[in-house]
Amino acid sequence: MKSDYIQATVCQERRKDPIEIFHSGQLVKVCAPMVRYSKLAFRTLVRKYSCDLCYTPMIVAADFVKSIKARDSEFTTNQGDCPLIVQFAANDARILAEAAGVVYPYANGIDINCGCPQRWAIGEGYGACLINKPELVQDMVKQVRNQVDNPRFSVSIKIRIHNDLTRTVDLCRKAEAAGVSWITVHGRTVEERHQPVHYDAIKTIKESISVPVIANGDIRTLKDAENVWQVTGTDGVMVARGLLANPALFAGYEETPLKCIWDWVNIALELGTPYMCFHQHLMYMMEKITSKQEKRIFNALSSTSAVLDYLTDHYGI
Repeated sequence: MKSDYIQATVCQERRKDPIEIFHSGQLVKVCAPMVRYSKLAFRTLVRKYSCDLCYTPMIVAADFVKSIKARDSEFTTNQGDCPLIVQFAANDARILAEAAGVVYPYANGIDINCGCPQRWAIGEGYGACLINKPELVQDMVKQVRNQVDNPRFSVSIKIRIHNDLTRTVDLCRKAEAAGVSWITVHGRTVEERHQPVHYDAIKTIKESISVPVIANGDIRTLKDAENVWQVTGTDGVMVARGLLANPALFAGYEETPLKCIWDWVNIALELGTPYMCFHQHLMYMMEKITSKQEKRIFNALSSTSAVLDYLTDHYGI
């Protein structure tokens, strides 16, 4: 385990049950699990701009359990990184429970990915195929509960919807009966990519269960988030690509403010973020505030020093 993990135990000792953030009646603002992107540095950034709850990128539980190298490369945290949810891809309840036991001292809960529509994930029995296996999802929730004997440690699931919504409601009710803490619903089916999000389906699910529900899908601004929250009656909203483009979205900014770019530079350099990740995040953040010509120049930069020089010359950063 990395040294940052030792500091994380301080957060562990003083943290509250993450479910308590849903009790305020206010909109709960959540940073989605994003492969390659929602790592420690980015989580640190969005927390500065009114994000209430952050997820790690999806981690394959089997690899995490058997490989120290996988654990060190896939999961890093620190004292300020809470409340934190670790998302796992799994197809075996025992392995998932073991992975949950490993991260238990350093996180506030785990989430089971039941929504990833990518072929490789479905082919391995992960992600969205799990919405068709409610008994396995139930078993996963129960075994994590048995492994981690602390009711304050959350166990949630993130799902997509079925064409037949009664099947999704049945899945959610079974997960609730097994002890799930909350459910995040991406309002599209496995086959849908860019079609409109079915917010009516999310509302139906919310009305059908008692545990908190987080709405996910096509939220680009704080106004979008508030509208979806109101329309669906859910407890919170989860944002992915919208936060990549504007990490200050939840603080009400329409586009990434220069202060946020400055914060990203400082955080990324302090935490030793690899150059490709550092640069890629800046490319997303600056999408709306740069011309096509500026994009071509900035996107072609190949070193941290070149990026810093560019930002200083163009934006006084």
